[in-house]
Amino acid sequence: MGAAKKLSSVRRDWRERDVRVVLAALIVAVATVATIALFASQLQSTLISSASSFLAADRKLEAENGIPVPPEWREEAERRGLKTAEMIEFSTMVFGNDNFQLVAAKAVNDDYPLKGEVEYQLGEDAPRQVSARGPDRGNVWINPRLLRLLDVEIGGSLEIGNKALTVSGLLIREPDGGFSMAALAPRVMMHSDDVAATNVVQQGSRVEYSYLYAGEESDLNAFYRWLEPRLEPSHEWESIRDGEALSQSLLKAERFLLLGGSLAVLLAAVAVAVASRQYAMNQRDTVALLKTLGLSSHGIGQLYIGRLALWGLVGIVGGLLIALPIVWMLNSLVADLLERPVDFRLDILALTPALMTAVVSLFAFAYPPIRRLRNVPAMRVLRSQPGESGREAWLDIGIAVVAVFGLVWLYAREVSLVLALLGGLAALLGILMVLGWLMVIGLRRVSGGGNAWRLALVALYRHRRASLSQIAVFSMTLMLACTLVLVRSSLLDDWQAQLPEDTPNHFLINIAPDAVDDVEDFLQTRSLPLDTLYPMVRGRLTELNDQPVKETVSKDERVGALNRELNLTWMDQLPADNRVVDGEWFEEGQRSGVSVEAELAEKLGLKLGDKLGFTIGSDKVSAEITSIRTVQWDSMKPNFYMAFPPGGALDAMPATWITSFHLPAEQKSELNEFSRKFPTISVLEVDHIIERIRSIVQQVTQAIEAILVLILAAALVVMAAVVSATLQDRQREGALLRTLGGRQSLLVRSTMVEFALLGFFAGVLGVAAAEAAVWALQYRMFEGEFRWHWNVVLSIPLISAVLLSVFGRLQLRPVLEVSPMLLLRRLE
Repeated sequence: MGAAKKLSSVRRDWRERDVRVVLAALIVAVATVATIALFASQLQSTLISSASSFLAADRKLEAENGIPVPPEWREEAERRGLKTAEMIEFSTMVFGNDNFQLVAAKAVNDDYPLKGEVEYQLGEDAPRQVSARGPDRGNVWINPRLLRLLDVEIGGSLEIGNKALTVSGLLIREPDGGFSMAALAPRVMMHSDDVAATNVVQQGSRVEYSYLYAGEESDLNAFYRWLEPRLEPSHEWESIRDGEALSQSLLKAERFLLLGGSLAVLLAAVAVAVASRQYAMNQRDTVALLKTLGLSSHGIGQLYIGRLALWGLVGIVGGLLIALPIVWMLNSLVADLLERPVDFRLDILALTPALMTAVVSLFAFAYPPIRRLRNVPAMRVLRSQPGESGREAWLDIGIAVVAVFGLVWLYAREVSLVLALLGGLAALLGILMVLGWLMVIGLRRVSGGGNAWRLALVALYRHRRASLSQIAVFSMTLMLACTLVLVRSSLLDDWQAQLPEDTPNHFLINIAPDAVDDVEDFLQTRSLPLDTLYPMVRGRLTELNDQPVKETVSKDERVGALNRELNLTWMDQLPADNRVVDGEWFEEGQRSGVSVEAELAEKLGLKLGDKLGFTIGSDKVSAEITSIRTVQWDSMKPNFYMAFPPGGALDAMPATWITSFHLPAEQKSELNEFSRKFPTISVLEVDHIIERIRSIVQQVTQAIEAILVLILAAALVVMAAVVSATLQDRQREGALLRTLGGRQSLLVRSTMVEFALLGFFAGVLGVAAAEAAVWALQYRMFEGEFRWHWNVVLSIPLISAVLLSVFGRLQLRPVLEVSPMLLLRRLE
């Protein structure tokens, strides 16, 4: 064929309804996936940027061996365009007004913090202020408790080693001070240039050097690749994802965005599959005519490959033209909600799933039947005998499954997510096979007549293959949409239940055993009920099965729990937000054993029966693992890696107690009175962490609503495409019925009943499959508790029935508005 003929053929093709349906499906598919992918990528970077203020940077490098890193490391980071800052942390005694006190000192340079702000006061009764840097040289900011412990005043002098510093402010909050409860001593912050003059940091001193980095993600990753071969076991590279409190919320948020995008990919694939396959089936006569005119099979293949490529290009361009303005509007909405600017940046990598969805779906679903048609003799095609065998149909299904699996894997890269969704679809298809068999048996005995219900049932039997195909696509579409709705509801319910208004927002640490009752009385008289009180012992995990743990565990430098002291406790009751996943919780009267947190157990390769050895001061204790449990770190309650039974290995060890409670903002002044009465008890404020987690929940909620709208829109497009796939056959039957004297009202009622039945069955199956998928996702990915969603289970089948009956009614418009004879001639 010449170029002019090919162009003319393409133009004629584009005027056909099937081609327009394919293009519409492609455009919607690309627009949906691209919008969700771009918005999710933008929102994810916004969440990470917002949460990074809690690390005071984007990345943090800790040197726990007491030796500063080589200066060329900082030079290399700055050469790569990264901002840097330095900190030195150590414990020391301070002297003030003839009093001594052990403190946790943090020395920072002028660049600290790179993200977030330091909150301080110029006096106990002065308003809180924020600063983008720490104290100046010669000054020190101290924890408010030190005013009473040392009997010093603002403007007074505080000696650290050989250096006298001026107390210029009260340190209220550090951006990176909220993740660890290990620093039980009061904090002081000074300038790093004053450290040398104190002479407290000597060779062999217990000191930790920390280096902060901020910049573009690509630059940070490139720097880490350069840095990684130079790191030693005592070096630890951290990101915001390593923080126990916020990391869980970030992880759930990102997983939900992945879920939304994966559902969009699946729906887009279904939309393109339905539309393109219908087009391919309708090309049999065209292929026969082309072969009759002498076009070879190879030429036919090239012709259709060119057409599909051209349509793919049109779909991609059209989808992007729709997606980009929508993403810009969604980002503007997020910026308004957060009351902060959100930079809109086009992430090319985020567009990959959208482009691959269009190309793979088009060629995986449309080309296989066309490829087979080119090998069929022209006469067999003209006789409507394309020669498809069951084996070829199964080959198509296999190609489709591989294509769908590949697309979802490309987008999500989460095995549990892919298996949950595809497992739900597989179960759905299995049920449909049984349903099809029952439909054939049950509807075979229905005879026709003038009743709308009888006509509808006869039509279902007559179009049983098409009906089953439509039920399959409708139920898959409803399953995917319902999965997102149900996970959204479950996720938000879990988050809201996890962080109610009375969530504990303050920790009390270092409570002496003889002060426990006094602390409880103090808070109860002020209507501030305590959460559970836990004893706490500081110890290091040093042995595993009587061998040094750092020799037994590979890559121990990646496990921070091996490089620091852990908070150990004993308890008789399993906390409400913990769940035993292996083994059994301590029985009443049990005195031996230890329960280990699940993620740490996985990192260290621990299993039931392993013997752990701990060093506590100069003492050593050991215990056998009797259970492994999950811990909800973002519950804002005391949580522990290791838990022993009462009267067990920790019973003889000196312990302090820890608890948490909720303090309303209007009662903040109670903290001053509490600190005066209990000067040795540390108060850790985590209300700012709770505010940030709630901010993340709010942002994700908005994203969920936007994604939900897009998914439902895509679902409607899929359903419309499926209904229109049998448009010609149904219009022909409607015209024949009118020609034979059938009334319009009977035709309308029977068609609407037929589609209502299809919608109802599809709704029941879709909701059942969605509940199964949600169970798997909620249990495995979001670590939540599954609950039946009866409001959705009961309403979706009815909504689906009404919606499809409306679609069926719309199909009758040509039948009712055009002369039956004219319509029959047009269809022929």
